Amino acid sequence: MFNIMTLNKIAAVGTDRFGGNYAVADNHDNPDAIMVRSASMHDMEFGSNLLAIARAGAGVNNIPLDKCAAQGICVFNTPGANANAVKELVLCGMLLASRDVVGGISWVKSAKDDADIAKSVEKEKSKFAGTELKGKTIGIIGLGAIGALVANAAVSLGMNVIGYDPFLSVNGALSISRAVKYVTSTADIYAAADFISVHVPCNDNTKGMINKEAFALMKDGVIILNYARDALINDDDMKEAIASGKVRKYVTDFPNPKTANMEGVIAIPHLGASTEESEDNCAVMAADELVAYLESGNIINSVNFPNAEMNAAGKKVCVMHKNVPAIISSITTLFGGAGVNIDNMLNKSRGDYAYTMLDVANADDAIVAKISEIEGVIRVRVI
Repeated sequence: MFNIMTLNKIAAVGTDRFGGNYAVADNHDNPDAIMVRSASMHDMEFGSNLLAIARAGAGVNNIPLDKCAAQGICVFNTPGANANAVKELVLCGMLLASRDVVGGISWVKSAKDDADIAKSVEKEKSKFAGTELKGKTIGIIGLGAIGALVANAAVSLGMNVIGYDPFLSVNGALSISRAVKYVTSTADIYAAADFISVHVPCNDNTKGMINKEAFALMKDGVIILNYARDALINDDDMKEAIASGKVRKYVTDFPNPKTANMEGVIAIPHLGASTEESEDNCAVMAADELVAYLESGNIINSVNFPNAEMNAAGKKVCVMHKNVPAIISSITTLFGGAGVNIDNMLNKSRGDYAYTMLDVANADDAIVAKISEIEGVIRVRVI
């Protein structure tokens, strides 16, 4: 029996994926796995049974990844499951920013008691006139699951699309319209774009990337869209850029005390992935990742350990360990010394950590104990 703890409300279509060998609740003392959405886990202490955490969403900044890796806890996310929902809201943000729809709606509300509102509309509507998307240039920084969908949709709207992503995969490139022009630096995006949409993870390399230096390279009147992470934008520099006219509008899905009170900002209350379909997709993918890992040791969409999948005819020994020399040879030597043949083996690494799976006829407690004692080994499971 595996105990699954939910830290947030998880769509039932996801938790229903667990069979009778699972107990799902929000109050397990020492669960085997955790499903989470936005709850912060940085101050949590993890029990000895915890094998995995699945984030029903893409961002994992609410999870202490290094701490989890060091304790042999595999962390998963659900890339692409909410991509369409975010893409649609990006398109909405582009329209809200280019046509002053928000200002127009606010004016109508203020004039709701005007008996001649229909006539007043004709006098006032010019204050809210804007520009069309067709023919404008949008620069997309990050061409992952969301950025690629935004790029393709913008092409369909008749926009000129340029994209930047130094980590673009072959499969990712194949999913993007040929009409998208790929550039090799953010400076190329800044110089040409009327709209800039940011779709990158927030880390030490990207935090505050949209700042005073970046604004200096941009066209006057640019519209910035941020549906990725709040900290990618330097708020103080953004305020200056808006005041100077460098930035026409800033659309953010992450309001904070500064942006919520800033002129020229359209702040949306983190609705990017808040659709029924998106929440269902994320819950289903997260549950499937946990089932695959708990039952077979296969890792799919991990963010702190390498992805690894292998079928086994016999016992599958799964070893989490540091990515250092001699560990693999130490493991195989133990099996050889015990007269146990290794029918198949897979080893994958990711940064400082690695994952090894071995298909063996037998793995008794004595061998497992000896593997656990190898310096650099973090966790051993036999499935």
